[in-house]
Amino acid sequence: MIQGLRPYPKYRNSSTEGLDQMLDVSCPARSVKIGYEISSTRYFYKPQPIRSLEEIRADILAVEKETEGLPDEILGGAAQ
Repeated sequence: MIQGLRPYPKYRNSSTEGLDQMLDVSCPARSVKIGYEISSTRYFYKPQPIRSLEEIRADILAVEKETEGLPDEILGGAAQ
């Protein structure tokens, strides 16, 4: 152990029960396990096929048609 260092005094917090026990818990090195990260994207993601330009263009035109008179409705006919 390193010589000359003093341990911190026990923490006391009267408003929280059990805080001092939580702070005193130590983790022995032999109980630590090595873990692994699993990439969920790599194993579970199913890519969707890319849409054709014609499909995208048709969707954009449909949205434009839906919103054609919307600014006039919102502004009460003030937009020209």
